[in-house]
Formats: sequence, structure tokens, C-alpha cells
Amino acid sequence: MLTWLASHIIDILLILVVLLVVVFIVRGMIRDKKAGKSSCGGNCSSCGCSCSRSCR
Repeated sequence: MLTWLASHIIDILLILVVLLVVVFIVRGMIRDKKAGKSSCGGNCSSCGCSCSRSCR
């Protein structure tokens, strides 16, 4: 087990870094959503949604 771990330590570290980045991105998206920030830019008049409530 230790030889496998030693031979794949770079792969494990890269996977952990990618997972950490994804967690921070999702966390930021959740915080933005709770704060009422929108990813569309706020121009609802030119939005293609049929209902302004579903766009938020």
C-alpha cells in the first residue's frame, strides 16, 4: 500500500487541488446567490426568460 501511495502521490495531490478549487467555486456561487447577486448582468429587459421571477 505504501509503495502504491508513494508512486501516485502527485496524482493524489493534483486531485485534491482540483477538488479544493471546485469547492471554493461552488462556495462562492452559493454565497453570491444568497446575497442576491445575479450572473446574468442584471439586464432583465433583454433576458430571454418568460418570467422575471424564474430568472433570479
